Amino acid sequence: MEQQAQPPLRVGMVGYAFMGAAHSQGWRTAGRVFDLPRQPVLAVICGRDPAAVSAAADRYGWADTETDWRTLVARDDIDLVDICTPGDSHAEIALAALAAGKHVLCEKPLANTVEEAETMARAAETAYARDQLAMVGFNYRRVPATSLARRMIADGRLGTLRHVRVTCLQEWLVDPEFPLTWRLRREQAGSGSLGDLGAHIVDLAQYLAGERLAGVSALTETFVRERPLTDGTEGRRTGAVTVDDAALFTGRFASGALASFEATRYATGRKNALRLELNGERGSLAFDLERLNELWFHDAGQPAAEAGFRRILVTEPDHPYLDAWWPPGHGLGYEHTFVHQARDLVHAIAEGRRPEPSFADGLQMQRVLAAVEESAAKNSVHTPTSD
Repeated sequence: MEQQAQPPLRVGMVGYAFMGAAHSQGWRTAGRVFDLPRQPVLAVICGRDPAAVSAAADRYGWADTETDWRTLVARDDIDLVDICTPGDSHAEIALAALAAGKHVLCEKPLANTVEEAETMARAAETAYARDQLAMVGFNYRRVPATSLARRMIADGRLGTLRHVRVTCLQEWLVDPEFPLTWRLRREQAGSGSLGDLGAHIVDLAQYLAGERLAGVSALTETFVRERPLTDGTEGRRTGAVTVDDAALFTGRFASGALASFEATRYATGRKNALRLELNGERGSLAFDLERLNELWFHDAGQPAAEAGFRRILVTEPDHPYLDAWWPPGHGLGYEHTFVHQARDLVHAIAEGRRPEPSFADGLQMQRVLAAVEESAAKNSVHTPTSD
């Protein structure tokens, strides 16, 4: 007897800016590349501006629009709610969607506070008993090279882990005349570079290491504390920047391995320089997002005369995700991480298994971010005294 095909997965997305465009690409493409158990359908996109959300629907391929997320959540023709909004609305939308019986995908970081994240994680656990899944969108896990690195580390290729170093360097705030957007307001964004960039690199470090941070020590700084407002009023008006511009912190994993993290929006000349290196007793792995089809591996077991980092071109069909894409040597890009994210979530829903990263993982991340902020608030830079 043939197995009955599962119904399509009807997606409703809240938000249509940068992440909305990226998630749309993922949902639109996943079922055309991968053989999925349920076909994603771009059912409804939601945004407050009717003209803008209608234009986004036409551009990205959504069938219908709403201007109130509450209406979207209440619709009975939606199976999954995808949240691509600023952090201050994540909790409210996710909780309502779970209560309405929907699956949920929520962009990172999960929430603006630990308390919100705790409530969301509890709601997701209750919903899981009703066969509803909730996942956090950490897309850099879905780069084939980072997934391959995770596989190699899990297979023991590095042996006992000793050091992890991760940076995410951007320059988009270097100009002091850049306006005061929502990302620079704590009440909307929760934090600055820490939550926006730091959440990515901490999640990636923990994912690759296969363990969690046990403690952190941090410094943060806001370099430009007033920025121009964009409310259209006459005359020059500024508002206070209430988040960090840069975060620098060290950490220790539960195993004792050490880690260092740097997240900044003030690295002049850097666009999105996410780089990591993991050193173990038997070898090392290095990755650079700007060369995302490559992974660098050093095998300490090689003779000294032949040892050194060697490049792995991650385009082979037995590399993660790549059996469905192009012939070897034909690389992928940033947008494909969202295709892989959609693929993984569809499979988890169809199989009824917990997705990764879950809301519980998002809560743990929120606690790390809170610990970094707490440490930075206590730390101060001391000037060495002269003899």
